[in-house]
Amino acid sequence: MSVSTPSTSPGTDATVTRADVCAAAIADAFKDDGEIFASPMGLLPMLGVRLAKLTSNPDLVISDGESLFLAGVPPLFAKGDVVEGWIPFRKVFDVVAYGKRHVMMGATQVDRDGNQNISAIGDFAQPKRQLLGSRGAPGNTVNNRTSYWVPRHSPRVFVEQVDVVSGVGPRRAKAAGAAAARYNDIHRIVSNLGVFDVGGPDDTVRLLSVHPGVSVDDVVTQTGFELVVPDDVPTSREPTTEELILIREMLDPKGLRFKEVPSD
Repeated sequence: MSVSTPSTSPGTDATVTRADVCAAAIADAFKDDGEIFASPMGLLPMLGVRLAKLTSNPDLVISDGESLFLAGVPPLFAKGDVVEGWIPFRKVFDVVAYGKRHVMMGATQVDRDGNQNISAIGDFAQPKRQLLGSRGAPGNTVNNRTSYWVPRHSPRVFVEQVDVVSGVGPRRAKAAGAAAARYNDIHRIVSNLGVFDVGGPDDTVRLLSVHPGVSVDDVVTQTGFELVVPDDVPTSREPTTEELILIREMLDPKGLRFKEVPSD
């Protein structure tokens, strides 16, 4: 894989890191949602959602990840922000089933049809490794807009066919009938190498952009299925100066994002 060279953003003294680019890509996944409950699962998704609320989509509704809707946009894992509502865990299921929600989950495996696995690796009857279990993935993917975050893009994650279907991709949802397909919306897959959707032929995974310093060949090599690659693949955008200031001085001054995407 080619080695990326961090670039310097105009108006700043700091280089733009891969983690910064990933945060901006995640923020872009939520920018057109309007007033919707954003449910980020994981550190970079939390950062990206909060960045979106402060920039491209101020109508996003965010929570503390536990039981409170937040009126402000605090730094990652900070306590004591202004509270504007209460959402105890039992109420989350009401939102999953009936509400306007965009969830960004992790994925141990994603296949070419946009199915996701967080349950087990290997044969389900006797798996090599037991994971989280399907948890909310089936309900999320048949009821709400769903995106995925993959911090370490590799052929072990992007596989031809997932071992267990936890999150349901569009082809499988359509085959299951209208009840499963009506609200199925696999919106974006963001990894540390690029951005993807399921806009390829027959709803297959398609490359939308590669991050700065990453080539299309890098992504193809690190993907375990035949990836749909358009003739012209752009480079993922770098954060603006405003976004960099928000990321570094307000939302993540401790640099926690580098735990998921180490600095180049």
